[in-house]
Amino acid sequence: MTTAGTAELIDIVPVGNTLGEGVLWDPAGERVWWTDIQERRLFRYDPQRRALERFDLPERLGSFGLVEGCDDIVAAFESGFAFYHPETARLDWVARPDHGAANIRFNDGRVDRQGRFWAGSMVEGPGEPTGKLYCLRGGKPEVRLTGIAISNSICFSPDGKHLYFADTPQRTILRYDLDATTGAIANRRVFAQTPHGAFPDGSNVDSHGHVWNAHWGAGRVVRYAPDGSTVGTIDVPATQPTCIAFGGKDLDLLFVSSARQNLSGAVLAREPHAGDLFVYKVDIKGLADSRFVRA
Repeated sequence: MTTAGTAELIDIVPVGNTLGEGVLWDPAGERVWWTDIQERRLFRYDPQRRALERFDLPERLGSFGLVEGCDDIVAAFESGFAFYHPETARLDWVARPDHGAANIRFNDGRVDRQGRFWAGSMVEGPGEPTGKLYCLRGGKPEVRLTGIAISNSICFSPDGKHLYFADTPQRTILRYDLDATTGAIANRRVFAQTPHGAFPDGSNVDSHGHVWNAHWGAGRVVRYAPDGSTVGTIDVPATQPTCIAFGGKDLDLLFVSSARQNLSGAVLAREPHAGDLFVYKVDIKGLADSRFVRA
């Protein structure tokens, strides 16, 4: 990592994902999970045993969270919210909101500190930005934002009082005040602007309240201080990093998913690890991802 920390690449999981995304750490099982959206697959990896498992899915899975008290995941499949059990393939639909067009699907999401699942939709291909950001409490999704092209960078401050969010083509990470009780958001502010050619993808927050964001197209993960200033970068051996998660027993491992989607043969020859999962040892501790509270 350049400035304010160190990062050592200690493992590469050779999965060759078309669109690896949504990576998160399970402290109880000591395994990392992520999805390959386009291939309709869920992955689970034990870094201690270097053991990898794959689960086929009924739909493309944009994002997901672990659920308190059970082995289900709360899932934002392309068409809606569901509870899904990977080992048995049991699927219980919660809600399938009207996307309004055939080329809209769910994308990035994360569980907040209060146990609510936030997930946003995106437009695939041409069309007006009609995606939405939803907050799922119990069994009811509530719309929080509209007019979105590609929902991304959803994460939460350590105290749960702020939401970070980006509409990726705008190259801007936003920060909102978040009401811990109601889940309402207010006071939209620009948190950080990414450079040309660097598009904000998945984010997470460390124990110091710094935001880490994967820069799609630029091959790096950037650490932002709470005031939005850049305090560190990690160069990733793939130009399309997609999402990050902290894990390991001490939460000092950084997992970075990536994508091969739309890369030419020439680029793939230069980036043989595009689509793999990268594991870094960092000298900064993260925060455990919260679990969804099922009413």
